[in-house]
Amino acid sequence: MAANFVQAPAETVDVGGTPFAYRELGPAAGVPLVLLNHITAVLDDWDPALVDGLAAERRVIVVDLRGVGASGGTTPDSIEAMAADTVAFLEARGLDTVDLLGFSLGGMVAQSVVEQAPELVRRLVLAGTSPAGDEGPAGWGAGLQDAFGRSAAEGKHPKHFLFFSPTSRGEAAANAFLARLDERTEDRDTPVTDETIGAQLTAATKWEQGTSPAGLADVDKPVLVVNGDNDVLVPTISSFTLARLLPNATLSIYPHAGHGAIFQYHELFVQQVLEFLGE
Repeated sequence: MAANFVQAPAETVDVGGTPFAYRELGPAAGVPLVLLNHITAVLDDWDPALVDGLAAERRVIVVDLRGVGASGGTTPDSIEAMAADTVAFLEARGLDTVDLLGFSLGGMVAQSVVEQAPELVRRLVLAGTSPAGDEGPAGWGAGLQDAFGRSAAEGKHPKHFLFFSPTSRGEAAANAFLARLDERTEDRDTPVTDETIGAQLTAATKWEQGTSPAGLADVDKPVLVVNGDNDVLVPTISSFTLARLLPNATLSIYPHAGHGAIFQYHELFVQQVLEFLGE
């Protein structure tokens, strides 16, 4: 396999007649760790330092779900349908047991996956996300618009405002993170379309407007819940709620950090995840 995420080749697998794009790296043996990403994100939005750190010990697979990036098809407008696509991808890859790491929207999808197909999932990492029925996701559209407006006015990437705190520490972390995202210069993924973003926003709104899933109380898998202490996209309190709903959860809150806490503290996050998955 590739030595690092920047060099990992793009691959595709047929999922019910639709090509799903993915990249894979790390040891060939062991339970794979599958990463599910945030709204608007494609494969290149994963932090290479985070992925490489995890792949030092784990087989890591990152995937574009239906309609996202280089994957074919049309993005569904519900979290449950995205979860069904995730299950279909895992089955198409011949994976019968995985660990899941879901960030933001991906964390919602991961929750739905473990309810739809609990036999596939060994352990869960849920970062910057919320249970169904919790406040936050329905406001993502306005948050994205505001970030893009500030981005144009201040000449900064929107992720400065969406992922990091407006402090000197947050600015430094944002600049370092964005520089790492630019390390891959060839064979980059296809950007998301407005159609895909619209479907993802609709899915997130439905997730907030739903009821808190009673099924989470039956999730017997070990779960690591992670967030920054000042998340402006998914209120940090949602991580506390999520940890309370799950009977076997550990909660980790990073200081002076926002939605992108796992990128700001990527070394600590990798350490915590590897320890958690190895228990």
